[in-house]
Amino acid sequence: MADKEDQKDDRPADDQKGPKPKRGLRFWLIGGLVGLFVGVGLIYLGYWVFFARFKVGTDDAYVRGNQVAITPQVSGIVASVEADDTQLVQRGQVLVRLDQNDARVALEQAKAQLGQSVRQVRQLYQQEIEQKAAIAERTHDLDLATQDYNRDKDLVNRNTIAVQQFEHSKTTWETAKDALRQATDTLKSLETQTDFADLRHQPNVALAIANLRHAYIDLERTTVVAPVRGYVAQRTVQVGQQVAPGTALLAIIPEDQMWVEANFKETQLGSVRIGQPVTVRSDFYKGAVVYHGRVVGILSGTGDVFQLLPPQNATGNWIKIVRRVPVRIALEQEQMREHPLRLGLSVEASVDIHQLNGPALAEVSSQKPLYQTDVYAAQGRQADALIDRTIQENGGDQSTNPPSPSLSEVPDHGGP
Repeated sequence: MADKEDQKDDRPADDQKGPKPKRGLRFWLIGGLVGLFVGVGLIYLGYWVFFARFKVGTDDAYVRGNQVAITPQVSGIVASVEADDTQLVQRGQVLVRLDQNDARVALEQAKAQLGQSVRQVRQLYQQEIEQKAAIAERTHDLDLATQDYNRDKDLVNRNTIAVQQFEHSKTTWETAKDALRQATDTLKSLETQTDFADLRHQPNVALAIANLRHAYIDLERTTVVAPVRGYVAQRTVQVGQQVAPGTALLAIIPEDQMWVEANFKETQLGSVRIGQPVTVRSDFYKGAVVYHGRVVGILSGTGDVFQLLPPQNATGNWIKIVRRVPVRIALEQEQMREHPLRLGLSVEASVDIHQLNGPALAEVSSQKPLYQTDVYAAQGRQADALIDRTIQENGGDQSTNPPSPSLSEVPDHGGP
């Protein structure tokens, strides 16, 4: 037993404590980890110094765009719907047709009214001609009566004729003078209705022409057309539906009128300027497509101040919250055509703020319309042909319009 204990005590101390780890391996492991962290830190520091500090980004950004609401300009019953959601429509393409029966009746009534007005004015011109002839006759009668009156007046002063004959001559002269005055007044009354350069500018005819043009335009407006090229969305109109001006039929999303609205924190906007380049990524394409654009404007207020009920912070428990300001970003149209986006999609936007020489707010006002269409300008152009034809059918040629007489040409016979 003692021999065994002696043998146990005689073993080396290292054999009693077990295997000892190598200090060199531990040193290299710890040093490698420290070096790795330092290297990563230096790489990030270099990235921040040369790149990251010149970019501000946000994922609170969305695709926005114009939504052209299509509404009728006249009342009517929907006869046909010729476009549906997701379909592409061209500018001027027919979208909805309304029943035209009432509009056609109104057009025929306006056409008849114009014809009647033309005929009435022609009668006025004829009466004017007749009245000129009547004035010439009354003038001749007055000249004869004046001669008789002057002769009898001289004779009665010399007691050559009877007083009764002179009174008769005087009465005849006064009657002729009154008849000429009455004919002249009648001509003046006619002149107020016919004293115009041509028949079209006569008030009654001009009013009838305006009514006919309006009726013609109303007939054309029963056909609702697309003002712009785009895609149909939110179609609510149905066949047989009674619609009125202002009723929402559908909407068109123009493919070339989209932009990105990025909501940056107020702490990020100190170096954002109009014209700075922007890169945008969308989850719609899993971030594989990088859109390029530019800052075109910064809203003159945070998003919440334009709400119906803006927040009020005049309370004792107020807590400061970082606000966000919308920034509009215009994307390159070529990329938008190759990789179209949809309204409302969320995107990530990053602004390169290297260049700070641009303005923070717009300094020049727009000198031309931003959005416009000419499809409505064509309405009513063909009405002129119908107006000309209606006037000609009722004898209203320009050759039948006599020039208005001048009252200065009518002699004034005030008596001897």
